Amino acid sequence: MAVQRLRAYNFFYFSILSMFISFLPIYLTHRGISPAELGLLVGVGSFIGILSQPFWGMLSDRAKTIKRIILLTVGFSVAIGFLLFTSSQFSILFLLVAAMYFFLMPTDPLTESLNYRIAEDNKISFGSIRTYGAIGFASSSLVIGWMVDVWGMDSLAWLYLTFGTLTFAICLFVPDAPASKNKLSFQELKQFFFYPRTLRFFLLVLLASTPHRTNDSFLGVYVQSLGGSTGDVGQAWFLAAISEVVFFAISARLLQRWSEIRLITTAAVLYTIRYVLCALAPSADWVVYLQITQGITFVIFYTASIQYLYRIIPEEWKATGQTVLAVLFFGLSGIVGSIAGGWVFQMLGGSYLYWAMAFFSFAAFLYSLFLEKRSI
Repeated sequence: MAVQRLRAYNFFYFSILSMFISFLPIYLTHRGISPAELGLLVGVGSFIGILSQPFWGMLSDRAKTIKRIILLTVGFSVAIGFLLFTSSQFSILFLLVAAMYFFLMPTDPLTESLNYRIAEDNKISFGSIRTYGAIGFASSSLVIGWMVDVWGMDSLAWLYLTFGTLTFAICLFVPDAPASKNKLSFQELKQFFFYPRTLRFFLLVLLASTPHRTNDSFLGVYVQSLGGSTGDVGQAWFLAAISEVVFFAISARLLQRWSEIRLITTAAVLYTIRYVLCALAPSADWVVYLQITQGITFVIFYTASIQYLYRIIPEEWKATGQTVLAVLFFGLSGIVGSIAGGWVFQMLGGSYLYWAMAFFSFAAFLYSLFLEKRSI
């Protein structure tokens, strides 16, 4: 029953996360924000995330609770998100986006840490829990896109408030993660972060995640620039997320069969192919349907990265390690991808942006081959 409640929480949390990630760029564009300004907003937000994610992760480790920290961050996210989707002035949007990155985005790595540790405690796979988050992301992306097409962009605030309230209510009943009995040691954590093996791994994560986060920021804008509607954007995110459901479900088998670095290498080359095809896409429909490759790229890369991180980090610092991974995957890469991506999109166009993303992914592929030979 406890695991079922956690799965329900995943469904609704990733539903509100999909509204923020998938539809924020569309909402901002609707309010007259240019691609360059959009990149600046998301880039500054990602910088806030770099500071906030380790803060909440370390607070969780020191307080030896994940659930109570999540309740705090989700509660603020619901209130701030509602205000965000009812605002139009650039300065107010700037402050509210920054606040969302401070509260909502750090909830992601905390949720992943909770999922992983509850899965370990119950001797079930991480994917069997996380799959429900992918289902929530997929279903809300599709349904919200259609609803916004029918009811208008102003309905987004009320949809977010409804799903956010359900997320908070369900979180009240989820189990907390078992706390580590080991004493926290900052010296051990310092040694971990300055260990060459760790630094090489984090560089690989940064290279691969930068184009991924760029796609998160500009997929909707790119689809609309090719003539797509808000419903098409929702369909793109639906296909991306539904493919995640499949690969989260089989991720445990893949991780048992192949090494983490081999899976990361595979994901990097598939990312490259995906972005090349997006750059060559003649219409919005092509870009929409190409998002079905999200599962075999993002899920394989992300689950392999989490498992590798959990294998090398001290037990008492797992939540902190998870947030550091999120800082790289969703924070620092978001700054580079959003600000530089916004400039490229506005100056050269969406296809040039996707060519640049393919180049980054190919660099990650080459670097992962190098690391595989060295066994990281």
